[in-house]
Amino acid sequence: MTNTTDQETAGAGRHPKRTKAAWITAALLAAGLALSGCAAADTAASESAAATSSASEAAPSESASSTTTRETIEDTASAAEAFAATLSDEQREQLVYAYDDEAKTTSWSNFPVTFVDRAGLNLEDLDGEQRAAAMEVLEALLSEEGYESVTGIMGGDEFLLEHSSSTEESLGQYYIAFFGDPSDSGAWEVQFGGHHLGVNATLDGADGSITFAPTHLGSQPAVYTDEEGDEVQPLAGMYETAFAFHDSLSDEQKAVLYQGSEVGDLACAPGGTCSYPTGTGIAGADLTDGQRRLLLDVVANWVGLSDEETTAEALAEVEATLDETYVNWSGATEYDMARGEGVHFRISGPNVYVEFSNQRGSAGADVDGYTTAGWGHIHTIYRDPTNDYAGSATQQEASGMGGPGGDGAPSGGPDGDPPAGG
Repeated sequence: MTNTTDQETAGAGRHPKRTKAAWITAALLAAGLALSGCAAADTAASESAAATSSASEAAPSESASSTTTRETIEDTASAAEAFAATLSDEQREQLVYAYDDEAKTTSWSNFPVTFVDRAGLNLEDLDGEQRAAAMEVLEALLSEEGYESVTGIMGGDEFLLEHSSSTEESLGQYYIAFFGDPSDSGAWEVQFGGHHLGVNATLDGADGSITFAPTHLGSQPAVYTDEEGDEVQPLAGMYETAFAFHDSLSDEQKAVLYQGSEVGDLACAPGGTCSYPTGTGIAGADLTDGQRRLLLDVVANWVGLSDEETTAEALAEVEATLDETYVNWSGATEYDMARGEGVHFRISGPNVYVEFSNQRGSAGADVDGYTTAGWGHIHTIYRDPTNDYAGSATQQEASGMGGPGGDGAPSGGPDGDPPAGG
């Protein structure tokens, strides 16, 4: 089968270079992008008056992150209602779906929006006030670190759009949709994403729970330079925690963990069905207490996007079945982004499925001086075999070029084949 990155842009149509969307520039400036693993930048007192004005129009206001699940549910519902209030009746109809609509399972992908249509509203079609209100929903839902990671992923796509000589035109387009009416007492979902991002967060005010299963986080380039000259690495924590776990193992344990030098593609593609392969590699039962804690640190990169209480509860569920959870690893055994083609690892158990894969190709998104393949091109998936979409829907095969309600052509198999006819 064909590698994902060789085909991500096939048939997507090339375009003349266009500049970064001003609203995203402003939002990222306001977010600060103090990402984990990145050099901390001093406050830019020399920001231009134009950039400051644009940021105040398009970016969400700063607010303290919630620390409890209940606070997050209430704050996100309030922000969602405020966002909906800025929309026309027609836009609200596009935004809100039935809670159990199966479109929630088919409208997110690691493929560009030109291949798999996203549900909801394209933020590029909104005015400044509406875009700012949409970002307020994300800010309320996510922790400060989670929000910075998501906006950093968005910034990477925008970096490619602006600097790559040959890339697909949908980079920089992000969609937001609600499944169910926003509420602090019932269940509903926020879906937000684009090419390298697919967040599915189900909030249930009735039982006070939030789940991010399933969610796709990716990045290309994995490290880039923002408009202020600061280095940004949105998913640095994934590399750092994964190698901390790997390096904690004995030689005997590594021999069980290691599957070979080849970096494979995701076995469970974002937006697709999944058989949750497990039983390969080292079992949690064969780890020391310290190694188990390091493994939970890896999982926290996906389940820890929101408040402290939500993260702690999600990790406790994973820990409860950690003995039956397996980890395997392929590719590089040293964290050196200048050598080799990166890594692939999988964490698979009764309550968690995490897969991380460096993509061997750049998909034509090359930028001089930056790594956009291998270490520099990340795809990941997080799923909960027992609780995807909080049990509200069963994963369907993504609907391909037609998006929700399309012709049923798959968006990509394990090796990332393009949609049928794409």
